[in-house]
Amino acid sequence: MAKVYLGLGTNLGDKEANLRTAIYKLQERIGKQVSLSSFYETAPWGFESTHSFLNAAICLETPLAPLEVLHTTQEIEKELGRMKKSVNGVYSDRSIDIDILLYDDLILQTPELTIPHPLMTERDFVMQPLVEIAGNVMHPVLQESLSALWHKA
Repeated sequence: MAKVYLGLGTNLGDKEANLRTAIYKLQERIGKQVSLSSFYETAPWGFESTHSFLNAAICLETPLAPLEVLHTTQEIEKELGRMKKSVNGVYSDRSIDIDILLYDDLILQTPELTIPHPLMTERDFVMQPLVEIAGNVMHPVLQESLSALWHKA
C-alpha cells in the first residue's frame, strides 16, 4: 500500500459539502483515510474571483498506481461538477479540484502526471493543510521536510 497525499479545493456552491463529498468518494475509491487536515478558507490564487476557496489535504493508503489515482480523482471531479481543468496556467472558479501532491517518495514526470506536484511549495493554500498532516514528510526532490520548506517561503 502506498501513501498518497491529495490537495482539495473548492470555491463554488456549498464548499464544505463539496469537500466532504469528495473525501467520502476518495475513501470509497482510492483507499483508507490516514489523515485529514482542517479546512482552510483562502483567497483565489492565479486568477481574480469574488469567491474564496475552502482547501484541505488528505492522506490515503492506496493499492492503486499513480495514474489510477489520477484517473479516479478526475472522475470524482466530473461527478462533482468540475467542467474543465486549468490549461496553461489559466485558472477559474471550480466546484472541486483534487491534486496529487505526493505519492510515497515517488518522483514521476509524464505528459499526464508530475509527482511531486510541481507548484505545491509555492502555494500556501496547499502547504498549510499539507504541513498540518505531513510536516515531517520529506519532499522527494528537494530533500527537506515539508514543514521546513513551508517556513522558508
